[in-house]
Amino acid sequence: MSSVVYLQPGREKSLKRKHPWIFSKAIKKIKGKPALGDTVTVYSHDGKFLATAAYSPESQIRARVWTFDENEQIDTQFFIKRIERALDARQHVISEGGLTGFRLSAAESDGLPGITIDKFDDYLVCQLLSAGAERHKGDLLMALRHVFPQCKIYERSDVEVRAKEGLDKTTGALWGDAPSQPVLIQENGLNLEVDIINGHKTGFYLDQRDSRAALERFSKDKTVLNCFCYTGTFGLYALRGGCEKVINVDVSQAALDIAKRNVEHNELDMTRAEFVKQDVFKLLRQYRDEGRQFDTIVMDPPKFAESKAQLNGACRGYKDINMIAMQILKPGGTLLTFSCSGLMEQNLFQKVVADAALDAGKDLLIVERLNQAADHPISGNYPEGFYLKGLVCKVY
Repeated sequence: MSSVVYLQPGREKSLKRKHPWIFSKAIKKIKGKPALGDTVTVYSHDGKFLATAAYSPESQIRARVWTFDENEQIDTQFFIKRIERALDARQHVISEGGLTGFRLSAAESDGLPGITIDKFDDYLVCQLLSAGAERHKGDLLMALRHVFPQCKIYERSDVEVRAKEGLDKTTGALWGDAPSQPVLIQENGLNLEVDIINGHKTGFYLDQRDSRAALERFSKDKTVLNCFCYTGTFGLYALRGGCEKVINVDVSQAALDIAKRNVEHNELDMTRAEFVKQDVFKLLRQYRDEGRQFDTIVMDPPKFAESKAQLNGACRGYKDINMIAMQILKPGGTLLTFSCSGLMEQNLFQKVVADAALDAGKDLLIVERLNQAADHPISGNYPEGFYLKGLVCKVY
């Protein structure tokens, strides 16, 4: 018999709208002694069934909902159904892009709280961020082997946020051998190298696929500056789009090494690509001081805000880099600028970029909006699933 969680009066509204989170202050009492990751039944204060959830005693998000169906069991079959549904929802984008790399599970957005899964060729890479995900790792593994019998499975749960759930970081092979070398995936006709073991997150940023394709349209005969380039994939689209030159900038030599190999994998013109190991903030100022200018700039920084307390600082950071980027753009140049901070709302990001233009003494026209690719869907019940904001700007 599972433990039971009763909510405070009036705190069931979000669950009735099928939002998957239950915060600690919403709980009135708990019947039983649920352990880390245990499945609990959630009732309103007057005893009406609301949901079945995973309990996390150390997190402010005290429970994450698995299902709103009272008759659904949380077992291997549950995970098979959720994974098959997630795969079905992505078939259109997989086919259209000829993708051998895509996000299979976007956690809460796919009804799998705390479970991110990316597929890279014949590897499934899992990142388990919640107590419930950790508790049901065995069921998840069985489900993945059922749906993808040909795939090896590797875990990259090496992120700080697991500490909030009372979990240690962990990585390693869950099924089959760990990859002995980077894996090659196909995306829109390009070959991209993914370092599953050492790369950022699960190894690669699949969410920027549409934005990379957008850059190709703004690259013909242009000089392109690709900031925070990681493994240089924006640069590949610029090269394929016929750029005059692309400068890829990152602080990681390992990432730049992959970026070079990516150019080779696609037999693109290496003489039109440059790779600079440098801090982007310092390099932008150096280019400004030298009077260098570019036709097109990509500004895709890492997440600046991990918490609300960091949001003001993040705004200053975004404003600073965008202001300098605009100062080194040629008149009529194109800026593709992004924020992957979920706490940075779209309107706020647009305001920050607009303020940067004012400080730079430039006129700004937003000509396109970009966001996360279709294999990173947003559940109608979970607006927090929207996190990646992008603006294509003409700067005069």
